[in-house]
Amino acid sequence: MGHKTNKVAAKLSGDVVLTEDSSEAREFYGRSRFGTLLRGKQVQLTLLEAAYLLEKDKMLILDGRNRELSLDDFLRRAKKGKTNFWTRYCVFKDLRNRGYIVKTALKFGADFRVYGRGIKPGQGHAKWIVYPVQESSQMTWYEFSAKNRVAHSTKKKLLMAVVDEENDVSYWEIRWVRP
Repeated sequence: MGHKTNKVAAKLSGDVVLTEDSSEAREFYGRSRFGTLLRGKQVQLTLLEAAYLLEKDKMLILDGRNRELSLDDFLRRAKKGKTNFWTRYCVFKDLRNRGYIVKTALKFGADFRVYGRGIKPGQGHAKWIVYPVQESSQMTWYEFSAKNRVAHSTKKKLLMAVVDEENDVSYWEIRWVRP
């Protein structure tokens, strides 16, 4: 236990993960806009952000009993009671790996809002709203047009992120056309 690790320690608390109060933790937010800065001290991460940082070996996550969680343990807990968590994680991870900043878009009625490369929330607007879907899932035209209306009303482009059985993601940008 005595060896120095450069991983940020964090604690799983319900549906969020709270980091330690350290400059390394604040760098997640400062450099890459992971999480939300709480009173300038700790960073509060979503389960998706925490899973990503855990998988990238940037942090270690403890449960309520101060036991370290493996990625599998963490994902098992994160998925519990949530539909679509794995599909959303595949898309989140793919977009982050491509250099995009991904934030939730619940207030828009979408899963994510995604910023163009080099643009941080607060310094510019999101380029897309993203709906992750499983390749095998179905959607009605009504649901499809509702998603399009949300994108249109928020002046963002609509990106459908389709995850296949191998967890590969294909993106479809959809727009309204007036012929």
